[in-house]
Amino acid sequence: MVVNDNALNQMPNNALAFFASVLAPTGIEAVIEPIDNAFNSSDWTPVNDNAIVRVNTYLSVPSPAGAVMDIKQLKFLIALEQTRHFGQAAARCHITQPTLSMRLRNLEDELDLVLVTRGQRFEGFTEAGERVLAWARTLLAAHDGLFAEAAACRGQLVGNLRMGLVPLSSFNPVSYIQGLSHRFPELKFSLSSLSSDQIIESLGNNQLDLGVCYLDHVNPNYFEFFEIGETRVGLLYDTRHFHFDGNEMSWEDAAELPLGMISNGMHYRKSIDLSFRSRGLNPQPILESDSTYQLLQAIHEGFCCSIMPLDSGLEEPIEHLAFIDLPDASVLAPLGLVMRKTEPRSAIAEKCFAEARLLFPPKN
Repeated sequence: MVVNDNALNQMPNNALAFFASVLAPTGIEAVIEPIDNAFNSSDWTPVNDNAIVRVNTYLSVPSPAGAVMDIKQLKFLIALEQTRHFGQAAARCHITQPTLSMRLRNLEDELDLVLVTRGQRFEGFTEAGERVLAWARTLLAAHDGLFAEAAACRGQLVGNLRMGLVPLSSFNPVSYIQGLSHRFPELKFSLSSLSSDQIIESLGNNQLDLGVCYLDHVNPNYFEFFEIGETRVGLLYDTRHFHFDGNEMSWEDAAELPLGMISNGMHYRKSIDLSFRSRGLNPQPILESDSTYQLLQAIHEGFCCSIMPLDSGLEEPIEHLAFIDLPDASVLAPLGLVMRKTEPRSAIAEKCFAEARLLFPPKN
């Protein structure tokens, strides 16, 4: 990274430190100059009114041929990991499938490694490919984080907030991101439905910025977090297919119903199973799914009822759907918002985490 002396004097105190900490381990080349030195303004990103940064779109990666790697090739590799399909990865990157295949082979040639196991279709990644993927995620996160930090120095929040959420909880993500979108209109959002363990792992690998999960296994040495409330539950059903008297149902009566449940292994499911077992009950669900959408479809068709979280947005008036309370019904572990402690940590993550603290003040 090259910093012009005049630009150095005009930069915010924390900006240069951030750029240096992020760029040093990645090989991304950057030049910081006074704004008067920009020959083509489209090539530069303002840091403030006086200083600008230009970040090359190439990474200097050692290889037998001394090649220079295009960062887009890493984006193509990540897209293939996410879709597990050459055609879908190409469509996501807005290129043709032959172009994607050619660029990935170029990457393999530059690294002198086979990264992808190919047959008539995508079969997976080699062991070397998995190791390169880990570095690719780190490099792309640093690249995106640098531009987000530059925008933050200008008082803007620009980029993509990557959030992981447990599939069933009392947290309504839409109301949260709507508030962020109103305050920061250039901010985009990616939501992933994951288990608590997957969220913690993805935060640690810098694949997520924030996570909403249960806090019983979150290590405070590595993560910042705060509680956003307990998850209360009730029985969700379609009034065209089921009718119940009163405002509350016993767990014994609920166990006799055709139930749809989130798949085994999720923290929410473990808590529901424990609520039944503590009363000597062992209901056998008629449907299990890792998709909340599929459960809602089954409820809407009258195939089953389901024990769902309250205060999640599902209790809002939806035609034919209704909740009935269950006694002493809550998930045991508190729900919380989690962010990694260690650098690099994006300006987007820090700002959105701080905004959430204002929405969920600590309880006395």
